[in-house]
Amino acid sequence: MKELTVGASFDQIEVVTDFVNETLRALGCSVRARLQLDVAIDEIMSNIVRYAYSPGTGSVTVRLEALENPTAVRLSFIDRGVPYDPFTAKQPDVSAPAEERAVGGLGIYLVRKTMDEVRYEYLDGQNILHITKRI
Repeated sequence: MKELTVGASFDQIEVVTDFVNETLRALGCSVRARLQLDVAIDEIMSNIVRYAYSPGTGSVTVRLEALENPTAVRLSFIDRGVPYDPFTAKQPDVSAPAEERAVGGLGIYLVRKTMDEVRYEYLDGQNILHITKRI
C-alpha cells in the first residue's frame, strides 16, 4: 500500500494522477483502465476541492492498494471536509438532451459506471471514497 497526502487544490490533481500512474505502469495496467482511473481521479479530486472545504482549505490523502485475483487497484480518497455521500445525489438523466439536463452529477455518474466498485463511508470525521478497478 502506498499513500500520498496533498493540499485539496486543483494544481494537486496532476500530482495525484502521476502518483497513481507510476504504480499502474509497474503493474502493466491497460491503457483503457489507466485512462478511466485518470478521469475518476480528476472528478473525485475536483469535487473535494470544490465542495469538501469550501470556502476554507484542507488536505486529501490518496491511498493506493494493489490487489490480486483479479489484478486490480483500489484507491481511497480521504478528507476531513463536509460529510458528503455521493450515492445520495440524484442520478443524472443521461437520456435527456444535453440542453435539458440539470447541471452537475455527471462526473460521479461516470466514475460509478467505469469503476468495478465504488464505496463511500464516513468514519472518524472523515469522508472516505473507495474506488476499485480491475487492470
